Amino acid sequence: MKMGLKLFGATLGLLLSAITIGNAQEAKSLEGKWDMVIEKDGKQLPSWLEIRHSGTNTLVGSFVYAFGSARPIAEVKVKNDIFNFTIPKQWEPEGTDMVFTGRLQGEELKGTMIYTDGKPYSWSAVRAPKLEYVEKAKWGKSKDLFNGKDLSGWTAMGENQWVVENGVLRSPKSGANLVSNEKFKDFKLHVEFKVPPGSNSGVYLRGRYEVQITDDKGSDPSNVLFGGIYGFLTPNEMAANDASEWQTYDITLIGRRVTIVANGKTIINDQNIPGITGGALDSNEGEPGPFLIQGDHGPIMFRKFEVTPRVEK
Repeated sequence: MKMGLKLFGATLGLLLSAITIGNAQEAKSLEGKWDMVIEKDGKQLPSWLEIRHSGTNTLVGSFVYAFGSARPIAEVKVKNDIFNFTIPKQWEPEGTDMVFTGRLQGEELKGTMIYTDGKPYSWSAVRAPKLEYVEKAKWGKSKDLFNGKDLSGWTAMGENQWVVENGVLRSPKSGANLVSNEKFKDFKLHVEFKVPPGSNSGVYLRGRYEVQITDDKGSDPSNVLFGGIYGFLTPNEMAANDASEWQTYDITLIGRRVTIVANGKTIINDQNIPGITGGALDSNEGEPGPFLIQGDHGPIMFRKFEVTPRVEK
């Protein structure tokens, strides 16, 4: 009888150990950054997910929805080959928290999102690519994407409210965003802009990573204020000038590494952008993308939009 109990105990121990190892292997295979697409109401919503270890037994993470900033995931729970996590509301409509359930299928994650309205929507995700950084970049010829005369080279995402007056590209009120017709991979960007008091805009690099343009002089630096990569990278100082003054950004993006010089001050220096920010055009991070100028949050003006693309040697 004692031998039987010992055998049973040993067998149970091996079984529990196998389950633990299996769950650990499953958890490890989930870790990393994932470019997501959520199928909702006939649209493909770009989103982003990161899953990582906290300590020895807990998975945590970060999540970016189609709008809003990156938000933390307190715990990603794994049972057998199914994982789930809950995201509290941010800018979503009133209702329940969002609940995500998924599993690894081949090289993709696939699952279901229960939105704040209680309705289920399917989603899928692929591993975010490792974007190459070039140490000694070679730069091509600079070009003005804004010609100072009209909207040539740009397309409004909706009913257009943008006008050009006296060499200035201006959105007098909240309305459509502007997207450049041309796409870029790595580049230097010089923009000159004026943000009215209390207004809010931004420039999306490759259409995926928003650099905030906001009226924030005197505020503490934040990743959701002037000069921040929205929800991800915080400037080392607040470099905003008075609203009503013309201001400048000089931005270099190579791979994931970004440097931002605002009004002559380096506020973000060669930092990696983790993933797409809310409002991105897509989540195809490995591809070149256009510039997007945000026009749906308030008035904004630009008088210069010059890009210098990186060229292959």
